[in-house]
Amino acid sequence: MEQAAYNKTGLINAEETALAEFCMECALKSGASQARVSLSKSVMDSYSMFNGTLDKVTHSADRSIYLNLFIDGRYGTYSTNMLDKEAIESFTQKAVEATRLLAGDNCRCLPEYGRCADNAVTGRELGLYDENYESVTTEQRLKTAADECIFSNALLPEGIRLISEECEYADSVDDNYLIDSQGFRGRHTESAFTICSEITISDSKGRKYSGYWWEASPALAQLVTKSCSRKALEKAIGQTGPVKHKSCRTRMVVDTSVSSRLASPLISALNASSIQQESSFLKDSIGKRIFSEGLTLNDLPLAYGKAGSRLFDTEGVATKNCKIIEKGVVTGYFVNTYMANKMGIAPTIEGVSRPVLEKWQKDSMAEVSDTGTSCLERIISLCGEGILVTGFNGGNCNQSTGYFSYGIEGFAFKDGKITHPVKEMVITGDMVSLWNNLIAAGDDARDCTRWQIPTLAFENVDFSA
Repeated sequence: MEQAAYNKTGLINAEETALAEFCMECALKSGASQARVSLSKSVMDSYSMFNGTLDKVTHSADRSIYLNLFIDGRYGTYSTNMLDKEAIESFTQKAVEATRLLAGDNCRCLPEYGRCADNAVTGRELGLYDENYESVTTEQRLKTAADECIFSNALLPEGIRLISEECEYADSVDDNYLIDSQGFRGRHTESAFTICSEITISDSKGRKYSGYWWEASPALAQLVTKSCSRKALEKAIGQTGPVKHKSCRTRMVVDTSVSSRLASPLISALNASSIQQESSFLKDSIGKRIFSEGLTLNDLPLAYGKAGSRLFDTEGVATKNCKIIEKGVVTGYFVNTYMANKMGIAPTIEGVSRPVLEKWQKDSMAEVSDTGTSCLERIISLCGEGILVTGFNGGNCNQSTGYFSYGIEGFAFKDGKITHPVKEMVITGDMVSLWNNLIAAGDDARDCTRWQIPTLAFENVDFSA
């Protein structure tokens, strides 16, 4: 491919990889014991529509070098977007000088070479780059954004007025070339095509409600279009006529579009930095059954063509498919090289890539026919009565204790059927108890997301009005 084409698409070219190698040479020549260089390049185009009319066009491009220096037990990180030999040489020399002023920490070093990936040569091994990106035209981008709009022909129930519709189509490519002074060379290239819509409506009393939906894919042909605005409108209309709900302890179903909010604290608590700083509620949990036997959480970074997949982490360490939690038993922590040295434990990987929660149903739950129904509908029928959570409005989880408090919105349901929308409610509890009250996990995780967390159902959840 000619250099002009590389620049147009955001792909790193041979001249730029040579600059990364030159930066490495300068670092070692200036006195670095070890060094890591990451060259990142990206291009993004977006077309935004407001009420059916083109509102904004954005084109952005970025190209940067990130330098990690290890010098006599000292460690520093630096970055620059001045990518010519003279600028890089000066930048590197100053970075080395600055690093020498830092306090020493002998736990800082590169990972062992044998732990690093050796199969990330082209950056396209996982099928995350769509070459069709190179031929997408301005007209195609504009048409895709315009075709999403329904402002002028939306079908609205009586008493509902459509106030605004914001649609956006965007595509991008991100290319990363990572090298270190021990000989590791790795590349990761991916494209992304996204489309989203947010719709605001008002009811007959002037009360406003908003709905949002989005779709994404690394491949243009797999991007779901002409559906976001319709789904956003459905979500907005569904919120009308909320009924105050009394405080209660009941079953909770969490929609797959927001269920990762309840899984992310588990991942964070398994990070070695949290363990080392004694700010994790899962300290000393390896090999212990902490959660319900229905909780099996995998990391699947090698899934071909799927969001979140990668062959190596930011240290260059090779990824692998593995269990994070198996039938409620914690199987390991995420331990980078620095934390491994600091804690005196074996290193693993720096963090999760593509968490996937397995389908499960508690034995005592009655079977529900799946004929003609969605996973969400089946789980609501399974639970009978409770509250369906479709959104979280603020709140947090204490990393040290696992206690949480989240504002929620959604719907009450009874006899397996949704009865009315609810809002201005709060759920409270702790993560260990919550996940021990898991009664069902579906198989409907959204394919377009890195976090593959399906619809979830829990019992004995405290809701405050």
